Amino acid sequence: MKAEYDLSKMKSRKNPYVSKLKKSVTMRLSEDVISYFKEMADEKGVPYQSLINLYLRDCVAQHRKIDISWQAKP
Repeated sequence: MKAEYDLSKMKSRKNPYVSKLKKSVTMRLSEDVISYFKEMADEKGVPYQSLINLYLRDCVAQHRKIDISWQAKP
């Protein structure tokens, strides 16, 4: 193994995994929702944002749909 390598002639190229990278978004979440995921993340030893991402990824994989129906007031 060499002590030093000359990388000055190395050509750059695009990251082939760029399409799989995470995208930063801003969301407004309720305090109780954030607390819930932070507590669960602490128990599991993972960052809470990663845990939220894993939960949402599971929803996508399972094709979960939320039932939002508004009840008319009598």
